[in-house]
Amino acid sequence: MTETKTGYAPLTSIDAITAGLASVGYISTREISTAIYLAHNLRKPILIEGPAGVGKTDLAASMGRFLNVPLNRLQCYEGLDEGKALYEWKYGKQLLYTQLLKEKLGEVMDGATSLAAAFDKLTSFEDLFFSETFLEPRPLLTAMQQTQGSVLLIDEIDKSDEEFEAYLLEILSDYQVTVPEIGTIQAQVPPLVILTSNNIRELGDALKRRCLHLYIDFPDPKRERAIVQARVPDVSSDLLKQLVNFVHSLRDMDIRKRPSISETVDWARTLLLMHASELDEDMVRTTLNVLLKHESDIQAVDKELRKLTRDSVAGQ
Repeated sequence: MTETKTGYAPLTSIDAITAGLASVGYISTREISTAIYLAHNLRKPILIEGPAGVGKTDLAASMGRFLNVPLNRLQCYEGLDEGKALYEWKYGKQLLYTQLLKEKLGEVMDGATSLAAAFDKLTSFEDLFFSETFLEPRPLLTAMQQTQGSVLLIDEIDKSDEEFEAYLLEILSDYQVTVPEIGTIQAQVPPLVILTSNNIRELGDALKRRCLHLYIDFPDPKRERAIVQARVPDVSSDLLKQLVNFVHSLRDMDIRKRPSISETVDWARTLLLMHASELDEDMVRTTLNVLLKHESDIQAVDKELRKLTRDSVAGQ
């Protein structure tokens, strides 16, 4: 296999990736670490799908910290175009450059005694108007320009238009971008590319063919306890088990928005701030808005709160 050119430390094994992610606070799984290992060595992007709040974006940020390389993040939305994603021109500086050219025009044309001679002098003059000097890189181009490698996060690709999705194909296939006025710009070091999707719309087959696929679901209780422990180390083991049990019981209910992992972590910090040693009904009721963000969900859970709290404590 041809060695991939990278500017950061090689990812030599799946176990090394798992340990490296754990060192920066991300509790990985065998499937997640395997996907990262393959993406790195096969030079392929990863398309990560799954519910909102399961750690898709955090995986990209954690890989940036683990590899000690920049994280270039592109947040997708409807109407996103290349001017916001790839590059745009520094129009102000181009205007100043035009003014300078006007002032120097006489010197450029000095000695031209005919129209043909003037044209020859003009065409031989180096024109920097459309050059990298006046190019303002956006996240996609910035990732291509990193000499030590980078992590490129294309977040919530399913929120972008199909036209923008098609625009990404060159980048995802060849790690290069084309600027019509300049030409093709090849990545100095291919970035580790991570795309995330919450399945708002179906993505095209052309995009999927270029990517490895990874589905991340909500973690099981054991992994979620490990995640919370890594982020909130002061939480006691008993309270940790109880709060994770409670969050999992909420996710099994028919509510509009299930609590994310980050909201579990926030709730653990909240309970510590409230000096809680174990869950009780009143404490849970007053802090329920940390976990649930819709009033209809809070009202639905409140009706079952006593049982949910009792079962969470008993189930530790």
